[in-house]
Amino acid sequence: MRTTRATVAALLAAAALTLTACGGEPGNKPVAEVNAPAKTKAGTVLDRPFTKPDVTLTDTTGKPWNLREQTKGRPTLIYFGYTNCPDVCPLTMSNIAVAKKALPKADQDKLQVVFITTDPERDTPASLGAWLQAQDPSFTGLTGDFPAVQAAARTLGIGVEASKKEADGSVVSMHGAQVIAFSPRTDEGYVLYGEGTTVDDYTKDLPKIIKGENP
Repeated sequence: MRTTRATVAALLAAAALTLTACGGEPGNKPVAEVNAPAKTKAGTVLDRPFTKPDVTLTDTTGKPWNLREQTKGRPTLIYFGYTNCPDVCPLTMSNIAVAKKALPKADQDKLQVVFITTDPERDTPASLGAWLQAQDPSFTGLTGDFPAVQAAARTLGIGVEASKKEADGSVVSMHGAQVIAFSPRTDEGYVLYGEGTTVDDYTKDLPKIIKGENP
């Protein structure tokens, strides 16, 4: 698919990089400026790719897991969300899981999907692991201190706020609902997908993401 490149400061800040309360309305808070995006059918190819966060969190087995080192050289999708989210987070993970199963086995083994909780107080390694097991056992779940999670998200232009209790007793985690694809060639985040991305969109794009090509 042909794409064009243009320098448009804060386009994603205004359009895609907003905070979402799962089960609520999206916010209007810009969290970053991203220059020179090129819109594909589903994703946005970034002219200025993101550097992968150098952060060590805790995986679902309770072991330390360095995001940069343990995804090095692999096509990687990173998403920030939480397991108690009633809608956006499980749908996003489900869409990726279904699309992944459509890949040849060799490509399935190459693709790494990382879910980083924005609600570490409730998402323990055990509960996070059980939730992801139902999505796809190969998905990596990470938790850790909230400031570390928030700082990692911000380096990718994704806003994350601490969970808060609502008047009705529910707990809401505000977070950007974007998936960022990292190239196995450069280890940089070069394609961004919004929460409206469908199974068909991921199914079409993942073969190219795995090769480090533009979708």
